[in-house]
Amino acid sequence: MRAVIVETPGGPEVLRAAELPDPVPGPGEVVVDVAAAGVNRADLMQREGRYPPPPGAPEHPGLEVSGWVSALGEGVSGWSAGEPVCALLAGGGYAERVAVPAGQLLPAPAGVDLVDAAALPETACTVWSNVHVLAGLRPGELLLVHGGASGIGTTAVQLARAVGARVAVTAGSADKLARCAELGAQVLVNYREEDFVERVRAAGGADVVLDVVGAPYLARNVEALATGGRLVVIGLQGGRSAELDLGTLLAKRASVHATSLRGRPLEEKAAVVASVRDHVWPLVADGAVRPVVHARFALEEAADAHRVLEESSHVGKVLLTTGLTGPIEPRA
Repeated sequence: MRAVIVETPGGPEVLRAAELPDPVPGPGEVVVDVAAAGVNRADLMQREGRYPPPPGAPEHPGLEVSGWVSALGEGVSGWSAGEPVCALLAGGGYAERVAVPAGQLLPAPAGVDLVDAAALPETACTVWSNVHVLAGLRPGELLLVHGGASGIGTTAVQLARAVGARVAVTAGSADKLARCAELGAQVLVNYREEDFVERVRAAGGADVVLDVVGAPYLARNVEALATGGRLVVIGLQGGRSAELDLGTLLAKRASVHATSLRGRPLEEKAAVVASVRDHVWPLVADGAVRPVVHARFALEEAADAHRVLEESSHVGKVLLTTGLTGPIEPRA
């Protein structure tokens, strides 16, 4: 199969198309023939040598795909060859084929182009498990999303609005803020020109904050919280070490959570995926939540796709496409 590998840690130029052996499904696994793969910032970190895949995961990048079931491993039921699906992965999505634990498989969502469906698994699982399950966002509460125009951000805005919450976002340009407003965001903060703490506190304070920045925003996020607010840190784009005045946290009776998805045990990932299927997939089918796709690149153009993410000029997700239009015929 064709795949994109990282020859050595470095910039986008180290990504190279190569031929790798086809995966064979192990017990409890399904092989998916890939239509498209989502590109995530975690892939950039892996390419740079700062985020190695978990033990047992493929060495080449890719945390989500869409495609078709092509082979079932021992003990797998409920799926059929040729069925359109999308999947959450620990790695290996930048390829024509990938083996997936059956518990991380989702049916292709109704009404969504199969290629575009590759934009959903990672963002839907991340947002639902953190904002709605862990932080318990409720109708009428205010969610603050940093990077509102990102793949995670565009999904977070739509999901929050779908459950009746209010949404504040930060972004770095008027164009990005306008796109967030189209998705339903009501408090729009250009972080290059405005203080998000001041704007969010004027709106009553954030009941939940979803943060990908990390250290530089830690204290300010707590300042922006309402009483009883919940801060969820899912990324460290700005750094990993910061000081926090615990007195402020105590006075607000607030909480700080830091979570990741990729390295969780299979059982936990399967539970997240099952919850997304039950609660998010109906919203996708109804059109309340849609994938926002900025650009599609061919698999061999993975370096260009990474450059787009590094420039932060995108709104929504960037995808890699394999060009496949159905399951690959078995090879001799």
